[in-house]
Amino acid sequence: MEIAGWPKLTITYGTDPAKVEALLPPGIEPGPEPHVQIGVYCVPIREEPEYGISTKVSAVYDGIEGWYSLGMGIDQESAIFISQETNGQPKFPARVHYFRLGDKVEARASHQGYTFMTFVGQSSGTEEPTGEDTEHNEWWIKSIRALNNVENEWDFPPHVVRVRQVSEVTHTEIIDGELRLHESPWDPHTRYLPMEEQISAKLTTSAHKAREITKAGALDPVAFWPHADVIGGSRWPGERGGPRP
Repeated sequence: MEIAGWPKLTITYGTDPAKVEALLPPGIEPGPEPHVQIGVYCVPIREEPEYGISTKVSAVYDGIEGWYSLGMGIDQESAIFISQETNGQPKFPARVHYFRLGDKVEARASHQGYTFMTFVGQSSGTEEPTGEDTEHNEWWIKSIRALNNVENEWDFPPHVVRVRQVSEVTHTEIIDGELRLHESPWDPHTRYLPMEEQISAKLTTSAHKAREITKAGALDPVAFWPHADVIGGSRWPGERGGPRP
């Protein structure tokens, strides 16, 4: 199959509302439901396939419902650091295995030697497309701490980045399968966002019609300070760039 035509695997599960709230920096509020969305994809970037996995939680900023991105593991180093620098996109290096063979769909992801997510499922039917455009909002954080990591000092204080995308879903398949989250200090889903129930798994193909990346507003730099130290390029809570004890 051509890379540009690969559908995206989206798995949604429910977690503890208190866990979601603890991960969100002051100024970004929990969404209406404590949902976590894991997306697995393969898209053409820089004229070659990029395999990736994203983790988001339902969140609201400035009255707009969307998703707060905790991390995007990809297998293309060239896209990681430039995306962090320019847009605050929380990318980090990961190995992603993703394929469909007949009705079978399989995905897994690993980082720093730990396989932190696996999924195996079967296609069980389709949903009729609505033919309507939908707006999807995602929240990233762009910030730079001061030289020598002086407490509460910033070279660029934290700002929310809004990623607004308009698309039309042209094909959806329901996938009956099981998401498994595995213990990993580098991708701590089981610690910070444990799964209470798996809600859905779908393969979707969309026609993308608009995408805008803009600075949406500043966050309180003092209140944000406890959220500044993260694991690698993600937004998982970290200590000097690595996992917290």
